[in-house]
Amino acid sequence: MPGSRSSLFSFVLAAFAAVLVAAPVAGLAQAYPTKPLRLIVPFPPAGATDILSRELARQLSERLKQQVVVDNKPGAGGTLGSDLAAKAAPDGYTIQMATSSTHSIGPALNPKIPYNAKEDFTPVAHVADSANVLLVAPNVKAGSVKELVALLKNQPGQYNYGSSGPGTIVHLTSELFKSMTGSYVVHIPYRGTALVIPDMIAGQIHLLFDNIASAQPHLKDGKLRALAVTSTTRSPLLPEVPPVADTVPGFESVTWFGVFGPRGMPVEAVNRLNSEINAVLKSPEFQQRLRTLGYDAAGGTPADFARVVQRDRDKWTALIRERRITID
Repeated sequence: MPGSRSSLFSFVLAAFAAVLVAAPVAGLAQAYPTKPLRLIVPFPPAGATDILSRELARQLSERLKQQVVVDNKPGAGGTLGSDLAAKAAPDGYTIQMATSSTHSIGPALNPKIPYNAKEDFTPVAHVADSANVLLVAPNVKAGSVKELVALLKNQPGQYNYGSSGPGTIVHLTSELFKSMTGSYVVHIPYRGTALVIPDMIAGQIHLLFDNIASAQPHLKDGKLRALAVTSTTRSPLLPEVPPVADTVPGFESVTWFGVFGPRGMPVEAVNRLNSEINAVLKSPEFQQRLRTLGYDAAGGTPADFARVVQRDRDKWTALIRERRITID
């Protein structure tokens, strides 16, 4: 009996000690985050990505009860900030607002970038998508995508399209359209789509795939016409405009925006951030902010986001190789 009591006492003591050891660990997991977070935005202040990031950071700060600080690190088309995020400590306190250009298009255009877009990051949450709208100049005699394709095929090389520069989503969307319709349209690069608009109104540039929000003023005043949107469904911002895909099956060009962390980020941090970001995306205030930027709220699990990015990367990589597109 004495030995039995001694064994029982030892067992109880060991169990109590195990509870004491486990309790702080569980407490730490539940406490995330315990300090401010840094949200790297790899583009300059005041741009659309920055505005989106700051609104997300503001609402995330309220939900997490910790400040989420936006840190703009522009340079090299988003490469500089993305590299900083990839090399940050994987503790859940440094995250990045990434886009198609930093993780889908950029790596395909420049295989020498200093990070591996697929291996060096942890997907956290898909925040938003942005479709473009196909605009035509007043002197383009086409009232639909079907009529436009017929016009371009009947007069190859007689029409042109503007872009915001080689390798941009506007350029790639236009090349995707050419590839899938078998048409030949001359590329005229600019330093931004805003610079294309005056020449379109004057009839010197015939086609442009532009952001829906920035195109709307020119559509409302009747100076340009919208033939189609580049999402597979109609946009709530232009509900009367059909998708290109209604005429060109399978056509889609959407810029995604989402949050990544460095590789090896703690699962509890990923799950907490994903949950809170999804909650923010349901906020009417945040959705209204997205609409002013021409974006649609996304959402879903980290795995869902990873699949979106991979499909996008595969598509643009194939197009870049097919069309032999370079940024030189």
